[in-house]
Amino acid sequence: MRRQHVLDLLRSAPAGLGVQDLAQRTGLHPNTVRFHLDRLVADGLAAREAEEERVEPGRPRLTYTATPTPDPAANRRNYRFLAEILASYVSGTAEDPAGAAIETGRAWGHHLTDAPAPFERTSEQEAVAELLRILGDIGFAPELAVDDPRRILLPHCPFREVAEAQRQVICSIHLGLMRGALAEMRAPVTADRLLPFVEPSLCEAHLAPVGPESDADLPPSAANGAAAPLG
Repeated sequence: MRRQHVLDLLRSAPAGLGVQDLAQRTGLHPNTVRFHLDRLVADGLAAREAEEERVEPGRPRLTYTATPTPDPAANRRNYRFLAEILASYVSGTAEDPAGAAIETGRAWGHHLTDAPAPFERTSEQEAVAELLRILGDIGFAPELAVDDPRRILLPHCPFREVAEAQRQVICSIHLGLMRGALAEMRAPVTADRLLPFVEPSLCEAHLAPVGPESDADLPPSAANGAAAPLG
């Protein structure tokens, strides 16, 4: 509802509004306003522009305007709606929605990377680099934490809106995907846990050494869903 309020204000101001303007009109913190504006821009509902003329020194002031309402007939490929349908189905019908989602993600994680040659193992550095590539291709914009090479920062969830409503399913898929990819590489680490939304626009994945019974040593068909919770 807050994001819709921000969008309604933009639609009522054709000349555009700045972050401070919107913060005053909504009563929200400027950082919260920026978060909603970033999502509106990413969804194509708003546009961001820098003022050409500055009356004060410093960076140009950013203004936001609402984009024209899209024609539903011209946007038939609504994948987000499909994702919401499938996630709600898993959540409502699976005996263990999180476990089913982890298994699904794990299977795709195995699919998205290449296994090393027989009897060969991937180093932790190589495995983490490949995992970052996979997550980057999906759209997470991942990066390693400066203070901990086993903590992966995920500042952009490409499925955020669905995850907000179906966290148990969507975040479990992401956790399983990381585990499957690392297991396929026979990496010495696995995705131990995923902490969703530790900040409004940040999730964290934590890696840990694999144990002797880890599915990193098992083929995809033998790996089970007895995985640790998200966090």
